[in-house]
Amino acid sequence: MTGAAQMLTVRVPLAVRKQRGGRKLVLTPRGTAPRGASAADTTLVKALARAFRWRRMMEAGRYGTINELAAAERINSSYISRLLRLTPLAPDIVEAILDGRQPEGMTLPRLMAPFPVEWEGQWRSTSSDMRANS
Repeated sequence: MTGAAQMLTVRVPLAVRKQRGGRKLVLTPRGTAPRGASAADTTLVKALARAFRWRRMMEAGRYGTINELAAAERINSSYISRLLRLTPLAPDIVEAILDGRQPEGMTLPRLMAPFPVEWEGQWRSTSSDMRANS
């Protein structure tokens, strides 16, 4: 290369949005966030992990009732009951949550609302509820 060095300036309009827990999310010009390994909603992931763990414990006969489980875990039995409602979620929804591919509005409080038992209807239900609540 000959001559003087040239400078190139590239401007990309990005927005930074503060999330729960003080984390910051960088949004692209289209208003989407880049998805990576850290894109998973830790609140949803923890809730799913607890729910499936508690269900396994109940199914294995380790605890006979939710109240026994709640006493052993030192957690309110109504909280355990509410989280156990997540275990019939369709496997592809659970996988999307674990991979961080769930729709932006899919939060724990929204998943705690009643949803269809049939897997086919769950995506439609959660997606339409999120559009209505946005």
